[in-house]
Order: sequence, then C-alpha cells, then structure tokens
Amino acid sequence: MRHLVLLGALALTGCNGSLGGNTASPTPTPTATATEASAPKVVMLRAGDGLTVFARLYAAKKPKALILLFHQAGSSKDEYATIAPRLAKAGYTSLAVDARVGGTLFGINETAAALKTSDYIEAQKDMQAALIWAEPQNLPIILWGSSYSASLVFPLSEVNPGKVSAILAFSPGEYFDDKQLIQQAAADANMPVFITSASTSDEIAAAGKIAAAVPGGRAQHYVPKVGVHGSSTLIATKDPKGAEDNWAAVMAFLKKVAP
Repeated sequence: MRHLVLLGALALTGCNGSLGGNTASPTPTPTATATEASAPKVVMLRAGDGLTVFARLYAAKKPKALILLFHQAGSSKDEYATIAPRLAKAGYTSLAVDARVGGTLFGINETAAALKTSDYIEAQKDMQAALIWAEPQNLPIILWGSSYSASLVFPLSEVNPGKVSAILAFSPGEYFDDKQLIQQAAADANMPVFITSASTSDEIAAAGKIAAAVPGGRAQHYVPKVGVHGSSTLIATKDPKGAEDNWAAVMAFLKKVAP
C-alpha cells in the first residue's frame, strides 16, 4: 500500500532506557511544581538515519500512560511548554519532540537547527525514534499530533501494530501529495482516536473525513465551539475563549483510554 512507504526503512533506533535514563540537565518550567511532577529533562534520541533528535520529558509522579507529543509546521517541542506540565499534573508522562520539520514558532527547534527540511514526511523518522524510545518504558503509549504531525500519527501507528494505545490528532488533514494517504492509514486504526480542529468549516470537514475513516466507531470527532489550529487550541494565550472547554474534552478522552 502506498502509505506504507512513508517510513522507508524501518530499522530506526532510539536511545532506550528507563524514563529519564538518557537525559541531560533538567530544564525548568514555571508551570509545574515539585508536588505535581518532576522538572522536565532533556532526552536525546537517534533516528534511523543517524540524526540526533532532541526532546523534553515531563514525568508524572505516578504515570498512567506515556504521551508522545509532536508539533506543527514551523514549531518545536516548546509548543507543549504549557500543555505538557498540565498533562503531568493529571498523571500523564509526556515526551515533547523536536522534529526536523519545524522552526521557531514557540522556541528553538534543536533538531531542525542541525538538519532542517521542508519535507513533512521526513519527520516520520523522528516520530519513529520517539516511539522506539517509548516502548521499554512499560507504559501505555499515546500518540499526540498537531497539524501535519496530527496526520502522520496515523501511518506511524499503522506500521507499528499493537504498540499504540490511543491517538489524539489536532487539526489533521490530507496535507501531502497523496490526498488519500491519511484516510487510508486511519482505516487501519484499531485503537481509540480523538480528532479535533479549529472551529472553521474547512478544518472541521478535513478532520471529519479522517474520523469517518476510522473503523468500528473508535473515533471521537470533537468539534469545538471555539478552537484554533493544532494543539494551540489548548493554549489560553492562543485560544482564550475556547481553551478550557477544549481541555475538558481532551481530559475526558484521556480518562477513558488511560484512567
């Protein structure tokens, strides 16, 4: 199938080990206190082509699951600087990843600084490295994508059968040359899926098509009253009128799939 070529060679490697085992010095954050979660730590992964992929680990005290956070175009792991601490407080450890297809929208993308590309598909190598790193952590793995990465979490899950417990996709769409690529991959999703978007008609329609492709009624298509593009729909400064309602929907889904 055409969508199976996305990852190319699947002999991709991550830096394995226990949570925090491949970390550098902690990076402070103003939104998480010592009573909520450990200070975030730098994690360095290695993609199958040898590229070092930078990430930041936000560890919950008693984690219910491990969420892999992937950013939108022109962005970085700092897209999750306010989101990940809130997830940790709720009991969800997360790894925010700098993909090579990114930029400085929220902060410096350390991976893209070393090797920046405009080919979105190339980010799959970095996403795969994160998934390989997550496997030995002995927690349910949840994929979370924003914009282009919200689309790519579907083929990532497809070529890693049995490894993903749930998916959250914020503003997915058919952003690639093959305009059926993501729907085809979504048709193989056998886990719970949460799909949302901005509150614009075009984004709602694009998300709805992908949600409809997920079989067995496994997809929840959440249409926000007020929403913005990608994971920014949960950031109060980006979506002041809708962020809290959208958070409520996300947390309700997480409590179902990883209580």
